[in-house]
Amino acid sequence: MDQALPASGTYVCHGITWASGDPRFLLAPMTGGPLVYAPVTGRRLGYQVSGAGRWCTGRYRFADRVRVEAVACPERAPAESGGQCAACAGRDDFRFAHRFHSGGHVPDVLAAYMAQPHWLYLATFADGTTKIGTAAEPRKRSRLDEQGTLIATYLAKSADGRAVRFLEDALTRRLGLTQTVRAAAKLTALAELRDLAPARAAHQQSLEHATEALSGLNVPVTPEPWTPPGEGDLLRAPGAGHALYPHDPRSGEHGLTVLSCLGSQVLASLDGDGEQLPYLLDLGALKGWRIVLGARFSSPPAAVQSALF
Repeated sequence: MDQALPASGTYVCHGITWASGDPRFLLAPMTGGPLVYAPVTGRRLGYQVSGAGRWCTGRYRFADRVRVEAVACPERAPAESGGQCAACAGRDDFRFAHRFHSGGHVPDVLAAYMAQPHWLYLATFADGTTKIGTAAEPRKRSRLDEQGTLIATYLAKSADGRAVRFLEDALTRRLGLTQTVRAAAKLTALAELRDLAPARAAHQQSLEHATEALSGLNVPVTPEPWTPPGEGDLLRAPGAGHALYPHDPRSGEHGLTVLSCLGSQVLASLDGDGEQLPYLLDLGALKGWRIVLGARFSSPPAAVQSALF
């Protein structure tokens, strides 16, 4: 997966992945071939969005009994429901994972994958919102790295994916913890981040309540702090807030250098900005869009103030 960001070409963007341990742009060449895993931190990204519709982002397949891997759409077809074309959706056995514990169809390869140990975790974002989530053993690290969280704790290790999903649902019911946080909410919260104390306090409170609830269910709790990756240090640093990127990354042309990455949110400087503060944007918004890469592309001029005055 040690690849450079391509200097040119047209690609279907699959968003940002942390599967290799660092943030990478996942790109499907329109000419065919395997996915490109291109590092983004410290790189200049110049691109132009091609067309107005979204394109299929392929599927996941089981590389073995315990790992899944992304596969590009072989036809590079337009997207239908769920961001996939009908052919890729029909071949995606992993799509049944979200309802695995609720009954219904379970492919043999998915049953084998879900039979491995899973982790239950708490993740708290910049505005103090805390979610409950799960991760398979091989995804223990990357699952949290890709969330864009500030603080996280692994609560317990479960024997398999079915048991951990029941625990996730139980804590959602008992404590009112959410299982999803919208990307737009994560971005806004980061833009307004001034002080880490409220998020830390919210996480600690949720951790105490979750520990008590799990103990009541006779589930052993073994809290293990998640160690944030260094690529997100600039975004986790409290300050005067960050200026939101004033352009829609899903249209037109853009040129920016990524300084820091937290999940799919990045802090980036624009060409020729000089002393201008860097901007905050979500590169995950490009998932499913077709882009043309090239050094000649640059962002329109921007003159905005930080999110908080």
